[in-house]
Amino acid sequence: MTPRLDAPLRGYWDFLRDRTELRDIDGWVEVTTPFVDRHNDQIQLYVREEDGRYLLTDDSATIQDLRHSGRDLKSKRRQEILRLTLSGFGVGLDGDALAVHARTADFPIKKHNLIQAILAVNDLFHIATPAVSNLFWEDVAEWLRGADIRFIERVRFGVRSGFDHIFDFAIPASRQAPLRVVEAISRPTRSAAQNLAFAWLETQETRGADGKAFAMLNDTEMQPAGDVIEALRAYDVQPVLWSERESVRPALAA
Repeated sequence: MTPRLDAPLRGYWDFLRDRTELRDIDGWVEVTTPFVDRHNDQIQLYVREEDGRYLLTDDSATIQDLRHSGRDLKSKRRQEILRLTLSGFGVGLDGDALAVHARTADFPIKKHNLIQAILAVNDLFHIATPAVSNLFWEDVAEWLRGADIRFIERVRFGVRSGFDHIFDFAIPASRQAPLRVVEAISRPTRSAAQNLAFAWLETQETRGADGKAFAMLNDTEMQPAGDVIEALRAYDVQPVLWSERESVRPALAA
């Protein structure tokens, strides 16, 4: 492991282990994770064994929460966005439940992917109000195209821990610049910043430290707090306010 990344990565793994709680409930195991949703509540998963495999589900909590908040996901376009979001993590729908099956060998990876899918679907909150016509990542994609910046959407990188990390956009290396990844963070919270920071740390540890990461922070509805900016900068992720996106056009277009 690269010495520069050793301490923060070990700290992250300790954080995941120490803040995960298990509880038996009527044949299911309730898993309380250290990751938080848009209400700042800890995300919970439910697991049970079925014919030598494991079913992992959010018990419909994610989509039902959106509905209870007045977030209608019935339109064809929004259903397609939901499907594409989940398929990127290998997660399916069972009614309203986000679910995935796993075997013992790939259980940690499937659990990780389900949590990432829940976090991603949480961001669909922002397609709720009639005034919002696009997801934030669609706005970022449109700006990248308009700025004549070449990119690939939804890029998956495998890392040594066995997990996969999916970034919204990747800009291939050129003669002038290394690989760059761009993450569209529609709700710039500290939790979202930490998730991106540690995903990028693990990716760097596997692929080398030459790449660069940029976090596009949606400041149209809320101004990112100082601790969000600090958390990103501490792990070599460059925060970019959406209102100041033109400042990084040269770095992304190189």
